[in-house]
Amino acid sequence: MSERYIMRSSAIAARMLGGEMMIMSVKDSTFFTLDPVATAIWQAADGRTALSEIVATKICSEFDVSLETAVRDAEQFAEELATRGILRISDLPISASEQTSQQTTEMQ
Repeated sequence: MSERYIMRSSAIAARMLGGEMMIMSVKDSTFFTLDPVATAIWQAADGRTALSEIVATKICSEFDVSLETAVRDAEQFAEELATRGILRISDLPISASEQTSQQTTEMQ
């Protein structure tokens, strides 16, 4: 299985309220409330850290779940948010220049 890298989109509004992460897509006003596991993944989605590493260090170390199950669930979560334009998924790390380019494109 190849590594996957995830990055938060800049076309969203996100706030932590009452211990829950609230995310709204600027594109279509879709609203999401993330549970603690999804919040940990969301907060670590920097485009440079592999999803499997995020799961191993942020999820498996904090929650009682196997690495295999957690990676599978994290990939499904990432795919769902990517289809909504809230996360970006890549097979390679996303460089700072790509992040800036994406932000510029989304602002136009």
